[in-house]
Amino acid sequence: MPYNNTLNYYNTHAAEFCKDTVNVTLFSIQQQFLSRLEKNAYILDFGCGSGRDTKYFLEQGYRVAAVDGSQSLCQFAETYAGIKVRQMLFQELSDHQIYDGIWACSSILHLPVKELADVMQKMSDALKRRGIIYTSFKYGKFAGERNGRYFTDMTTDSFAEFLQQINSLEIEKQWVTFDVRPKRGDEQWLNLILRKR
Repeated sequence: MPYNNTLNYYNTHAAEFCKDTVNVTLFSIQQQFLSRLEKNAYILDFGCGSGRDTKYFLEQGYRVAAVDGSQSLCQFAETYAGIKVRQMLFQELSDHQIYDGIWACSSILHLPVKELADVMQKMSDALKRRGIIYTSFKYGKFAGERNGRYFTDMTTDSFAEFLQQINSLEIEKQWVTFDVRPKRGDEQWLNLILRKR
């Protein structure tokens, strides 16, 4: 199962990964997400990594639950963000109608398409009515292992086709950005805000 290799990668490279990502600024994207939420909204940081976004959302006054599949990343995120971070695979999400928003930044892209559809349905189920999801994918048509991790890339067309499987979600906004990490500026990302019907 490719997801196991990805988890092994993050457990092995957690310190390096957190160093590379914890100080990355995603302010404009975070604001696109937060502007659609009420104050004190309840956010699930779904695949929280270093805890960078969890900490930011907490500082802005939101309630946040954070999860990640990697035990090593959970430990780092707990220390960095200052809240309990639950170790959980994406496939284990079983909450129903409790979150106002789900933040899945560069996280669910590690799932093969078949599993991705099931997980996105679980994400929809976990949202309150008219809740929102932010998620992002590397822009392209590749699916497979890249540098020790599994990726499912998406284009605007391929994601729109994919989302037809999940009737409860619709695309509210999509846009393409360049990677903000050092020496990664030639990589493009598909950013999506989805709304629960």
